[in-house]
Amino acid sequence: MRRETLYSSSSRSRPAGRPSPTTHTEEGAVPPPGSAGQPTEASPGPGESQRSPRSAWTFFRRYERALLVVAGGLFALLLVSLYSILTPSPRVITQRDIDAAVLHTLETKPLPSAAARAYEIIRPSVVRVRGLGHQGSDEDADTETGVGSGVVIVDKGIILTNLHVVAGAKRVTVVFADGLESDATVVGLQPENDLAVLQAAKIPDDLAPATMRSTKDLAPGDEVIAVGFPFGIGPSVSAGVVSGLRREFQSPQGQRLLTNLIQFDAAANPGSSGGPLVTTDGAVVGIVTAILNPSAQRVFVGIGFAVPIENAASAVGIHPF
Repeated sequence: MRRETLYSSSSRSRPAGRPSPTTHTEEGAVPPPGSAGQPTEASPGPGESQRSPRSAWTFFRRYERALLVVAGGLFALLLVSLYSILTPSPRVITQRDIDAAVLHTLETKPLPSAAARAYEIIRPSVVRVRGLGHQGSDEDADTETGVGSGVVIVDKGIILTNLHVVAGAKRVTVVFADGLESDATVVGLQPENDLAVLQAAKIPDDLAPATMRSTKDLAPGDEVIAVGFPFGIGPSVSAGVVSGLRREFQSPQGQRLLTNLIQFDAAANPGSSGGPLVTTDGAVVGIVTAILNPSAQRVFVGIGFAVPIENAASAVGIHPF
């Protein structure tokens, strides 16, 4: 007869490192952790995420656009910060810097004179005036009977000059600053001031009239220039000062007494008549009319006269101020 093996209920100590035998459990009992057949999960440590990689990927896909925008903003902010750090701040400009720059410019690039600046302003408005006539039996040949200067005061081709430049001429021509030559008609006279008003038949497209200035604040010693065609040469410019105001002048022939004239010492000669007397800011204050000739040489001796622009403008029937 087979004898059944008897097992002792007492537990026996087993050597370390040897696996314990499989423990039989009752049906429905939960095996203890670490027992065979029961997987052991490590508990997350402090700070470790409880989210699985799959759930993290789902979160990224759901908020992908927002995350990209945030990342782009952070990148742009980083770039701006780097630029601010690497770019040196601009140096503050002081008054000493400005003074040094101005002084350097004056030393290396001298400014043009006051006369040169005034001439550049008035030059486009100055014209050469010629009076033409006939001599002898050949009426087809034009002979120059007078030469002088003029200044454009209205952009439609209205020109002021001296009466004695065009007196007795059968035909009058003007040459503008750009070289355009045109016939001109005498449309106004003011014999008491030796003035004539011309209207050009043709004018340049960009004709620039002169700026006129009142003589109220004009004083002896003020710098002026005279621009014209002395002896037909020009345009020529000469510089001087106002020598006096409210002068009178008797023509050599004694035919006319001119009053309320501006006396100046800028060089003027035959042919300068009718040209503008100009201040250093380029404004016309008078029309050169006569020179004092104590001899028959007809050369400049340092005294010239100009009609104030107020009188000259009244010859056109306008008040310039």
